[in-house]
Amino acid sequence: MTAPVGGHRIRSLTGIRAIAAVTVCLTHAAFWTGGYTDDYVGRLLGRFEVGVTIFFVLSGYLLFRPWVRSLNEERGTYPRLPRYAWHRVRRIMPAYVITVAAVYLIFLVRTDASTLGQGWSGFFRNVTLTQVYGVGHLHTGLTQMWSLAAEVVYYVALPVIAWPLARYVCRDRWRPDLLIVALGGLLIVSPVWTIAVHGGDVDPTARLWAPAFASWFIAGMLLAVCARLVRSWPAVPSVLIAAAAFLASAGAFAGEATIVPDDPGAAIVKHGLYLVTAVGLIGPLAVRGGRTAESGHDETDGSENLWQRFCGSSPMVWLGEISYEFFLVHVMVLELVMDLLDYQVFSGSLAVAFVVTTAFSIPAAWVLHRVTAPLWRGSHGSDAPSRR
Repeated sequence: MTAPVGGHRIRSLTGIRAIAAVTVCLTHAAFWTGGYTDDYVGRLLGRFEVGVTIFFVLSGYLLFRPWVRSLNEERGTYPRLPRYAWHRVRRIMPAYVITVAAVYLIFLVRTDASTLGQGWSGFFRNVTLTQVYGVGHLHTGLTQMWSLAAEVVYYVALPVIAWPLARYVCRDRWRPDLLIVALGGLLIVSPVWTIAVHGGDVDPTARLWAPAFASWFIAGMLLAVCARLVRSWPAVPSVLIAAAAFLASAGAFAGEATIVPDDPGAAIVKHGLYLVTAVGLIGPLAVRGGRTAESGHDETDGSENLWQRFCGSSPMVWLGEISYEFFLVHVMVLELVMDLLDYQVFSGSLAVAFVVTTAFSIPAAWVLHRVTAPLWRGSHGSDAPSRR
């Protein structure tokens, strides 16, 4: 999703996707090479999964922005559900299905040490993004897809939340105060869910279900509202706060190096610090980029700051364009790279594994992007990139 407005793409919001994808790759390389040690450095390496939070916040911002724009203009018309749904399916599923099929084909000739997600039932679970519901369905090479399974739930939930907010809460008028209060209230979904699913006889996979991370998506929706209200968002203090929150997240109080720590309090703190990190990085781009794009001017008008220039640079934008495909393929590539380097699981050089995995994942992602882009690139709307 690159969020064009009036035919203009916000380059920096595309570029920051590259950061999200690379950090996720880094944390997986750290896990595979045994970097998740029980100390500050080990936890910090695990925390690079914050890239997932960046993706979630960015999705919430981009997908809710058309609703905010319609309310701001008080047109009384909102994104049409069939069009929205079709765009999301076209953008997400072709590359995903190809990746899943390719991974299962690879393991027809490659031994899989794991017994999870095997057979036609496993394939069905993975191809339909239902592999997170119940233990035993996360297939080797596809384990990172738990986050995509959560994100598609947000895609479905967005119109369910946005339409009542626009029609009944705001009465088709621009009421940012009501939007902020309503969305702010929804932020408690994730902490409440986290507490509810820790302990007892609750399915352990429930910790990976969409409600556990909904606050990140909702924060992106809030950011879309605030971007209409805030005249400026200073980049330097915002990025510094984001960095401080990220470094703090590696403290022992935020739990062990795992997606959802065993202690619910630690999980809530960790996810909250991730939220601060993602919003701190995206905020200056959303406010500055949104105002520039909506005014009909190119974002690179010479007045942007260093953070905007970096995220909007050509290499970052290019990698951001293929970041989704990079995310899809990098874990399977990492599996093959570990074999290529003759590394046993939980051993080897993190730096080498990360660099080689990235080097092989980029061309694979580019090919996958080129193959699937014709299926969605011609669309128009909030999720179709424009070319100039």
